[in-house]
Amino acid sequence: MDDIESFYALEIQRDAVELERAGRSIIYLCVGEPDFAAPPAVMDAADAAVRRGDTHYTVALGIAPLREAISGHYKRHYGLEIPPARIAVTSGASGALLIAFGTLVNPGDEWLMPDPTYPCNRRFVSLYGGTTRLIHCGPEENYQLTPELVEQHWGPNTRGVMLATPANPTGTAVAPAVLRAIHEVVRAKGGTLLVDEIYHGLTYERNANGVFANEKSALELGDDLIVVNSFSKYFNMTGWRLGWMVVPESHMKPVEKLAQNLYICPPTVSQYAALACFEPATLAIYEERRAEFARRRDFLIPALREIGFIIPNTPEGAFYVYADISNFGSDSFFFCRDMLHQAGVAITPGRDFGDRDAEKYVRFTYTVPIEQLREVVERLRKFLGTRNK
Repeated sequence: MDDIESFYALEIQRDAVELERAGRSIIYLCVGEPDFAAPPAVMDAADAAVRRGDTHYTVALGIAPLREAISGHYKRHYGLEIPPARIAVTSGASGALLIAFGTLVNPGDEWLMPDPTYPCNRRFVSLYGGTTRLIHCGPEENYQLTPELVEQHWGPNTRGVMLATPANPTGTAVAPAVLRAIHEVVRAKGGTLLVDEIYHGLTYERNANGVFANEKSALELGDDLIVVNSFSKYFNMTGWRLGWMVVPESHMKPVEKLAQNLYICPPTVSQYAALACFEPATLAIYEERRAEFARRRDFLIPALREIGFIIPNTPEGAFYVYADISNFGSDSFFFCRDMLHQAGVAITPGRDFGDRDAEKYVRFTYTVPIEQLREVVERLRKFLGTRNK
């Protein structure tokens, strides 16, 4: 436990709540969750499950109808045949990662991850006695691993690679060709590739055929890797604590045993509610919300650049902007704290996400309406104008 650090973001959020309770106007751009609630059909399905009495334990891998619905999602959205037998419904994507690393990590094993990356990922490895080697990935690499970096940093104790596409905190994605090359390197080394796809659905660039770019699942690369996904982000069910993972069939028994022992089963009512996520009318709502996130991104990034934030790479997905504050200071934590107290805007310091260059980055989330984002920009102009005098 001594090796597991707290979130600096939560320190900022705690201070923000105290300021708000004292009467200050605070705009929160520090929390990584959509501002949208689950659509009405999902709420109705949850209510119906409660009224039917479907509130007891389920099997550890999740109810069969939901595993089948997820399989159908892969067929419709990606053109992939993923058998329900390879799908485990989990208690959030965090539960999926806890189980994934529990099945993969022995004490002393090393895993490669990009720097920056979501901090909990390396905590899960530490929990099982493993270590994480963070590999610096700057704007030149789109803040993502490359096959060359994986090859260069693979060591005698390395057992696998984890990456996210799109990623938290950067919003950047790994191009399908690059992901394929990374998988080939990992496979040749006898390791495992673990891919976080929880922000799939929240990508904004279309190709010439109108298809969203970078939304090919890593599962098309083969059946020897693990993919984690979630109902939290695109499906707007953060507090419902529901996710899933797709694993090789040979891993299903260990996954099931670990799920049984860690949390018995995923939340029952959430599972029945999630069935409504895949209804055509519900998917249409999600697509409208995707378009709204794209509008927010396309407003916020030019505005931040005009103020003086350095954003060399436009994020392809998620709802994050990873911005360089070098024009304003060299300590992102103190910058975030000053911004909160003086401008009433809560954002996340980069030191949550890595070691190299973390002090010069901050993360914005665009999970508030554009009207509030406009207010954020005005507050930042005033704050930075005062700060630079």
